[in-house]
Amino acid sequence: MSNSKNNILIIRLSAMGDVAILVPVLNALFKQNKEVNVTILTQKFFTPIFKDFKNVTVYPVDKKGKHKGFLGLFRLYKELKPFNFTAIADIHNVLRSNVLKLLFFNKKCIQIDKGRKEKKELISKENFKQLKTSSERYADVFRKLGFTIDLSNPVFPEKKPIPNIFKNVINSERKTIGIAPFAAHKSKMYSLEKMKIVVAQLSKNYTLLLFGGKSDVAQLETLKTNQNIYLAAGKLSFTEELDTISNLDCMLSMDSGNAHLAAMYGVKVITIWGVTHPFAGFAPFNQPKENALLADTKEYPLVPTSIYGNKYPQEYINCADSITTEQIINKVNSIL
Repeated sequence: MSNSKNNILIIRLSAMGDVAILVPVLNALFKQNKEVNVTILTQKFFTPIFKDFKNVTVYPVDKKGKHKGFLGLFRLYKELKPFNFTAIADIHNVLRSNVLKLLFFNKKCIQIDKGRKEKKELISKENFKQLKTSSERYADVFRKLGFTIDLSNPVFPEKKPIPNIFKNVINSERKTIGIAPFAAHKSKMYSLEKMKIVVAQLSKNYTLLLFGGKSDVAQLETLKTNQNIYLAAGKLSFTEELDTISNLDCMLSMDSGNAHLAAMYGVKVITIWGVTHPFAGFAPFNQPKENALLADTKEYPLVPTSIYGNKYPQEYINCADSITTEQIINKVNSIL
């Protein structure tokens, strides 16, 4: 239990990319403010994301077990109460976090402004412009709690030791690119047929590591056409995966969690966008807007059709394929 005068509970239960966005914000929080201790309420699996911080404790939430439902949340409140938090930063703003906020009624609690109205106007094209980024929305929560946070000159963690499996793969002779071709929704993905062309071309000059979940391994194997292409998916623990990502020269990703994991280490990130759009504020942290490759809006004028990629006309499902393989290859070559 902390005796710090700034002992903050941060609530961010999911998703992985949104949790990773918190890392550069915490870097700024700790560098620009004295004596701050933080407990992050999130999923146990995400714990390695915060392994570089000495003054961060991850408290795992069991949403499907002992913390399920109102009684489970009351149990969670009783578990957290002895930590004597001085304030609560709710950077998720969902039903669970709202219930916890009510239970901690005697604590100062600031909730994230998700900008729902602006995002609706973005989708409807009533007000199509760049919205505030997620990292700035997180930072605003801490500013309202009285902290100084300036994200304009970020400092990133150092590269981690390369896991044994890739020690002879990642080296200074060839630059290494991570490729993460999957996303939560197919409408946010580049087709594997076209990605196979990109991978084959890039592998002539670079070492490629393919990232994804264990369930993606069979599909990723189809991209592995020569000895310069390696499978990272299914081979590493999450900690080892993060250590590997920290050593990349570039990450090529969809609008998905891997983009944010790479960005939190200051790795150059190129993102491919389908029915979603970086104007919604979910582009990876501190990356130039030119690194976001967008679907052709002349061919697909309704883009973005939704904020998260879960709503779209059926004929838009492959709209990311309107980005040519040459555009992607040229972009990678230009930044490496």
